[in-house]
Amino acid sequence: MIVLLDEEAAELRRIMAEGLLNPVFQPIIDFRVRAVLGYEALIRGPQDSPLQFPDQLFAAASRAGLSLDLEHACREASLRAFAAQRLAGRLFLNVTPGCLLNNKLMNGYTRELLAELGIAANRVVIELTENQQITDMPGIQEALLHYRGRGFQIAIDDLGEGFANLRMWSELRPEFVKIDKHFVHGIADDRIKFHFVRAMQDLAEICNASLVAEGIERAVDFTCIRDMGIACGQGYFIARPETHPVRLLPGEVVSALGQQRLSLSPMMGGPGKMPTARTLLRPIEPVPQDATNGLVIDRFEADPELDVLPVVHDGQPIGMINRHSMIDRFARPFRRELFGRKSCEMFMDHAPLVVDEHATIQELALMLALAPKHYLFDGFIVTGHGSYLGVGSSHDLMATITEMQISAARYANPLTQLPGNVPINEHIDRMLVAGSSFVAAYVDIDNFKPYNDAFGYRRGDDVIQTLGRLVGEIADERLDFVGHIGGDDFFIIFQSSDWEMRSWQLVSAFAEAMNGLLTPEERAHGGYMAENRRGELSFQALPTLSIGAVRVGPGECESHREVAAAASMAKKQAKKKARNTLGEDFGGSVFVDRRRPGPADGICQQVSHVLN
Repeated sequence: MIVLLDEEAAELRRIMAEGLLNPVFQPIIDFRVRAVLGYEALIRGPQDSPLQFPDQLFAAASRAGLSLDLEHACREASLRAFAAQRLAGRLFLNVTPGCLLNNKLMNGYTRELLAELGIAANRVVIELTENQQITDMPGIQEALLHYRGRGFQIAIDDLGEGFANLRMWSELRPEFVKIDKHFVHGIADDRIKFHFVRAMQDLAEICNASLVAEGIERAVDFTCIRDMGIACGQGYFIARPETHPVRLLPGEVVSALGQQRLSLSPMMGGPGKMPTARTLLRPIEPVPQDATNGLVIDRFEADPELDVLPVVHDGQPIGMINRHSMIDRFARPFRRELFGRKSCEMFMDHAPLVVDEHATIQELALMLALAPKHYLFDGFIVTGHGSYLGVGSSHDLMATITEMQISAARYANPLTQLPGNVPINEHIDRMLVAGSSFVAAYVDIDNFKPYNDAFGYRRGDDVIQTLGRLVGEIADERLDFVGHIGGDDFFIIFQSSDWEMRSWQLVSAFAEAMNGLLTPEERAHGGYMAENRRGELSFQALPTLSIGAVRVGPGECESHREVAAAASMAKKQAKKKARNTLGEDFGGSVFVDRRRPGPADGICQQVSHVLN
């Protein structure tokens, strides 16, 4: 047994000494900008050897007491391969807590290696793995503070695999958090996994961290993760780990990204118009990879308005050169003589923000808010099918967002600040143009006018604001559009699959909230005495909720007018209804038009005939 261990240790030392470790890279996609964020470096031993696969390789290193040596060798091999291939974006490097505290990592060796390879520290993400117990959390925090101070970013791996990495998240505050593949595989069909990931997402938003969903192997899971608003994804559906990884997203992935659901923002500027990165594009002529620094300086000096220059190779963006940084470097003595004829790669940012032309304004804004500060000055490169198209600026982005917000505020209801009639109608029309299926729900308060007349507009406004808050709470903020038509009328455009349950939850929540607004006497009697429209004192029922809902499929309606009229008809039916199908009194009602019409005889066609 000892002989076998000695032989194994000798073989490991030979593999490391002779450079026989084979790094492979798996791309990580950023859903927000529909581009490759970077690559995770993984390692393989010599092909067809007993130590080819990482499990056997690292298990052998553990038995031989060579774990730290192997980690250092893997890290160096990965960095050299990444630099040699000139891969774009970030590099995610797996590091164990023990290696993080090792003197060899802390003594500047990594910094010297990065300088030798020309890789900026802000392109490297230290991915802390949980395959060993952390016994020195203060030491880990000190080490990470050291690396953050030099530009590195931090990620923790396999969130959900154990309690320890939840503690790591709360104490280390990483920039990236990877969701364990157990929660990702099958998420489209598993409601429990969906809600687990949703909870992780809520935490990520609070902590300003980007989630990376690992183990995406199916198209349906990819779509589910994307539509949930998870920042990044990784898995076999996107691409497998390869020695020479893909640089452009595969066609199947591009197609899946193209099936993006409609944005819920009312700040769209009209039916079918959704501002994207292409809206902000400026067609700046890029420089080739082999352009000299002297040529770049000449371009900047010839055009005072030129703030950045993109660098391309075979039509694909690989870097960005900032005007002020470049000129500042060359303003020093003898810099033009020393570096003027050398490649512009020397001074370019190797990890610019690259976005697809179809990335929305909202996605861009979120990305820039979480990105390093220099992106605010440099802006972003816009691509189409992976090829360079132009450059967008943060200034133009902020101007567009400001204009959109002003437009949205102009049409917002002043009492609830929810979108009013114009954005509601625009959103319905965009849904119809896109051929999306949805449910239109008209929400109305019953017995509201006598309540408002009896108790005054102050209490009436309290009821309306309460309903506005409840409508926002029961809707899925990433799928459902909520609007306030006016007065006590609200409108919900549901895309969530459990919309009917949400509607009943709204009815129940409103009844409960009304109890909180009543006096004990009013609650006890279930109503109050007030004058009716004829001026006679009579008993008035308490306000309740009626919801009329109608399904709208592709091709069934031509305009928002037809949808609104169909929902209004359903609302009138809801007002005639006091109990749900189980006979349980919810203090309100929901009426669902359950007809399943085709394009020829749909409810919207019936409504259209009546309107005309």
